[in-house]
Amino acid sequence: AASTPKPLPSTGPKSLREMPHPLATSSSEEMGPALTPSPDLLLPRSIADKDLSLPNGTPVDTSSPASSSSLLNRLQLDDDLDVETRDLFVTVDDPKKHVCTMETYITYRVTTKTTRAEFDLPEYSVRRRYQDFDWLRNKLEESQPTHLIPPLPEKFVVKGVVDRFSEEFVETRRKALDKFLKRITDHPVLSFNEHFNVFLTAKDLNAYKKQGMALLSKVGESVKYVTGGYKLRSRPLEFAAIGDYLDTFSLKLGTIDRIAQRIIKEQLEYLVELREYGPVYSTWGGLEVELSEPLEGVSACIGNCCTALEELSEDMTEDFLPVLREYILYAESMKNVLKKRDQVQAEYEAKLEAVALKKEDRPKVPTDVEKCQDRVECFNADLKADMERWQNNKRQDFRQLLMGMADKNIQYYEKVCVT
Repeated sequence: AASTPKPLPSTGPKSLREMPHPLATSSSEEMGPALTPSPDLLLPRSIADKDLSLPNGTPVDTSSPASSSSLLNRLQLDDDLDVETRDLFVTVDDPKKHVCTMETYITYRVTTKTTRAEFDLPEYSVRRRYQDFDWLRNKLEESQPTHLIPPLPEKFVVKGVVDRFSEEFVETRRKALDKFLKRITDHPVLSFNEHFNVFLTAKDLNAYKKQGMALLSKVGESVKYVTGGYKLRSRPLEFAAIGDYLDTFSLKLGTIDRIAQRIIKEQLEYLVELREYGPVYSTWGGLEVELSEPLEGVSACIGNCCTALEELSEDMTEDFLPVLREYILYAESMKNVLKKRDQVQAEYEAKLEAVALKKEDRPKVPTDVEKCQDRVECFNADLKADMERWQNNKRQDFRQLLMGMADKNIQYYEKVCVT
């Protein structure tokens, strides 16, 4: 029988304010607050700086939060923000299985609580499936190409899990989707994105999906259609260092991931044999009356070891591996942003060379060259700010992860060593 999710209260589609971005502007006057020129750029410009602020997430009058990379640098990082200062909270819970004629899928409840003026109501509750989260991420990449978009868990393959409708698989995915939305919520630019607002509030998300390219912003188009005809001479040292770090980080984390999976596999194989080993002593104890007590003690000890090992393997599968996979995907996302930055810088260098080859006596710098310089500055500021945020989150996550795994191993040996 077909099963459909129960409709929940929602304001439905609503008119959203346009959020311009420096890459989408058509004139230098629309650029909003000035960006500090990069020392790697050859055409410094003097634009009067303006003091901007964004208290409690409220956008300033002169520019939208999504339109100023310099504003991003003025905002504090996650670990500097108290819970009391946040004004947007999102959770993913209550997974439900839906069996329809053509397909079977899982939906999750997305609950939003906020005090932001961009939302009509203080609380929303909608149901979303995985492909809806995928739609959101694609839209964020299109409309915010200069920013690092958090990764989603892989769609089908989670190593060690065969049934994607099993409770273990669904719960692991729910945690990953919840973390994905919390990463966006904590970001001072992405959390104001219009597509994110639609995702959290729209009763019928399919209506927005059908619009397709209609919602694609100019900023996305400007980067998407940068051709490969431009070749970057060399990355600035700071971005070359970021690229090298990401390559090494991905390599090392991939090795840890493979070793961890091999350890879990061997633990599970050992657990299967250990479970068969215990009953042998119980049977033996029934045959040897004089030895029954010590043999039953051995059997009970083996059973205790089985329980403790099973718990340790579950902890590694559910808590350790997903974090490794998330950060491997995170590194790939950062590499993609770095490549986009390189493309824009290569375009800028090519335009500078074209101007230099002109025989006129130092003509005025064309507007398109200045716009291209603005794009490079925007990418530089946004990428460095997001890299710093990512590094802070990574340190916190891995500190918690490794300390947690140490505690789990201590608990395991305490359990198996009890006499």
